[in-house]
Amino acid sequence: MSNVYGTLFKISTFGESHGPAIGVVIDGCPPGLAIDEAFIQSELDRRKPGQSKITTQRKEDDVFKILSGVFEGKSTGTPIALVIENQDQRSKDYSHIAETFRPSHADYTYEAKYGVRDYRGGGRSSARETAARVAAGAIAKLLLRKHNVEINAFVSQVGDLAAPHYTTLDLSKTEDNIVRCPDPSTAESMIALIDQVRLDRDTIGGVVTCVIKNTPVGLGEPVFDKLHAELGKAMLGINAVKGFEYGSGFEGVKLRGSQHNDEFYNDGGRIRTKTNFSGGIQGGISNGEDIYFNVAFKPVATIMQDQSTVDKHGNETTVSGKGRHDPCVVPRAVPIVEAMAALVLADFLLRDKTTK
Repeated sequence: MSNVYGTLFKISTFGESHGPAIGVVIDGCPPGLAIDEAFIQSELDRRKPGQSKITTQRKEDDVFKILSGVFEGKSTGTPIALVIENQDQRSKDYSHIAETFRPSHADYTYEAKYGVRDYRGGGRSSARETAARVAAGAIAKLLLRKHNVEINAFVSQVGDLAAPHYTTLDLSKTEDNIVRCPDPSTAESMIALIDQVRLDRDTIGGVVTCVIKNTPVGLGEPVFDKLHAELGKAMLGINAVKGFEYGSGFEGVKLRGSQHNDEFYNDGGRIRTKTNFSGGIQGGISNGEDIYFNVAFKPVATIMQDQSTVDKHGNETTVSGKGRHDPCVVPRAVPIVEAMAALVLADFLLRDKTTK
């Protein structure tokens, strides 16, 4: 089972949803980086459950402890081990699916592949694991800060409710509401929709848009390790993600080349593009413009309604969700998307230094 991500800035996560703890080992972080523990905690707080009426009510403080790799507030260059204890597991909520496969979950495929599974909250396949990624991503963000790279994600769509294009929005307002949409009027409608879906004992999907500013020119490789390909891999590795597009994405097919090409110009000695349909990446390599992409999340698979399924013996049966679950995952997915983007950028930043 693969639990490792990255080439030079590398992470390995561990733990299960209802085990004693989850955590991450970060290998390749350069020595001398100031480790701002308050910032790491603030990133975890953005992802943790129980933060509003439109998220799961599982109560986890997600307080972390650094076990190694940091001395007197700075990284030593050795592996950074970080652990987060689980506090509010209710494993009994999952006893009814010990031998039953939930629709659109990893239950069947996991058991078919490994012959065993931890049915308590999905075990290793649970989105609880992403807390470890957010902690690692926070350290990657601290590294990127030294290079003035900014990563901002926000909820751009819930169901059929969509916010305006990011270039018209003030992304500093993303955290001003519980749905994490920087457009106030759209946010209000999104919150009402999610709350109604929750009352209907159902779930709904959405889109998280991510914008990366001040990326150095030259990150990424021209063949198999294209920057956008690695971002796509990172995003598609997040639970519940069903789609990834960057730049003009699928909308670009409606344009002609004469409309879609990003023409260059000289901006006081800096080469820029007049438009940015390329999404800040050309030939798999960053060109210095904003990198922007969309990540589509499906409706949460656990719903509080009866559904048809089978058990591990092939017997047809029904199953209904129990416990505490998000009616819409995208508000809590925002920091996860940022974290994975930060891990990609930090890794490519270090890889770029080895070629110069």
